[in-house]
Amino acid sequence: MPLKYALVHEWLTPKATGGSELVVQEVLNHVDADLYALIDFESINPKSYLYKRKIGTTFLQKLPFARKGVQKYLPLLPLAIEQLDLRDYDVILSSSHAVAKGVLTTPDQVHICYCHSPMRYAWDLTFDYLNHSKLGSGIPGWLTRYLLHGLRQWDVLTANRVDYFIANSKHTARRIWRCYRREAEVIYPPVNVDICPFLPQKEEFYLIVSRLVTYKQVSLIVRAFNKLQLPLVIIGTGPEMKTIRRIANSNIQVLGWQPDDVVKKYMANAKGFVYAACEDFGIALVEAQACGTPVIAYGAGGALETVRDLRNSSDTGTGIFFKEQTEAALVDAVETFEAYRGKFNPEYARVHATQFSPQIFAKRYLGFLNKCIEKRPLPN
Repeated sequence: MPLKYALVHEWLTPKATGGSELVVQEVLNHVDADLYALIDFESINPKSYLYKRKIGTTFLQKLPFARKGVQKYLPLLPLAIEQLDLRDYDVILSSSHAVAKGVLTTPDQVHICYCHSPMRYAWDLTFDYLNHSKLGSGIPGWLTRYLLHGLRQWDVLTANRVDYFIANSKHTARRIWRCYRREAEVIYPPVNVDICPFLPQKEEFYLIVSRLVTYKQVSLIVRAFNKLQLPLVIIGTGPEMKTIRRIANSNIQVLGWQPDDVVKKYMANAKGFVYAACEDFGIALVEAQACGTPVIAYGAGGALETVRDLRNSSDTGTGIFFKEQTEAALVDAVETFEAYRGKFNPEYARVHATQFSPQIFAKRYLGFLNKCIEKRPLPN
């Protein structure tokens, strides 16, 4: 009998279009799985690849304003994910950056979790979340701290419900070990490099493509470019938009949200792609390199696995790292980049990006999946 697969993701909405959603889409291209999520507003979206697909959801689907994001119902997420009844399946695949790995399984099932990140607001970003939230101070602040404390306990507990972990980078694998004391296979997420237009000749502007939230450090980049007085284009939207528009000088354009074709056009024409966040992987960094565009990035997290510093690899370098998330460090990195521009090889950057292609992801993911299933205990 063929095995029955269920794929569980956190939430499916038109605004959820990040790396984790790309993994879900690629897995569904190769695995015949029923799809589940806390909420689903993609199957009614005519522009979505999930249009008219049957997707299992939870009680959060019917709560007010769920379409705009279930994060507002954070205390209910663990309870909700545990209400999914997956007993009819042989293999459970979860795509998790919050609670998806917490689904309940039976001893005869095998559960393989592709972990994009341990729950960030409960671990790495706890204090960033508290410092920039209205619920971070006073009596609400103590209640929020207690809630996050409980989430961490639940998060560690549910790691025991996973048979095999996959991490999207070595950096994430180390975080999985730190939080859960579990080993993880590293399989980089799919980046569709084929749709990234390659242009060896660049225009005289730098580019940021990012959600405008505090941990992305876009305001730091803006302040650094205010000092440099070099042209900078910002694409993206988020709660930091007003602040960024307010502090940006005339050399900086804030374009807000833009469609994919416009984003790719700017990415291909930019003289450099700037990124100041510590990411678990960072798909945008790979997309920029696929366009033949060098990267100036904070030297931490997944960037260390996707970008090669020109100063250490003069023939095969694809960017410049800066070691501290400070204006001074970024200014110094941009000035260093300007001095090294003549040594950058756009063609090599494109070749370097192809190692993160969907074809390579599929080969490694399916190979690991089959290996795990072979070890699956046979039911009595």
